[in-house]
Amino acid sequence: PNQAVIWRGPLISGAIKQFYEDVHWGNLDYLIVDLPPGTSDASLTVMQSIPVNGIVMVTTPQSLAAMVVRKASSMAAQLDIPILGVVENMSYAVCPHCGKPFEVFGPSNAGELAESMGAPLLGRLPIRPELATLADQGEIEAYDAEEFASLAEKLVTLTR
Repeated sequence: PNQAVIWRGPLISGAIKQFYEDVHWGNLDYLIVDLPPGTSDASLTVMQSIPVNGIVMVTTPQSLAAMVVRKASSMAAQLDIPILGVVENMSYAVCPHCGKPFEVFGPSNAGELAESMGAPLLGRLPIRPELATLADQGEIEAYDAEEFASLAEKLVTLTR
């Protein structure tokens, strides 16, 4: 379990294609594929091999993350895949004492990033320590957060 799996481009691409083609997906409304940041072999394979209707770009407040997202957005544009919107993850935390949000990683740049891509800013998601705790305990379903429900509703509306 502690061994690293070291795969290069062709192995990654082959595994993604096989997974998509060999699994009986049934009648899906959505298939969400979480990819590593940037323009990796995995991202390129998904964009070229799976019928993608749109991409949601996920960023964080750091400028380096925005740079990586811009490159991925450029790759999507070259492949004629629309950007549905931008989500900023780890956008802020909420003080447990006073309840006020504070930007742990600096000010948000998600609005400007979304605008530069011609896409809407779908939401800014906070850092929630209780979410990490539930995930570690295998009880993620017990987490109830309005910001995720709101984001899901926006995505459903965008893809109708």
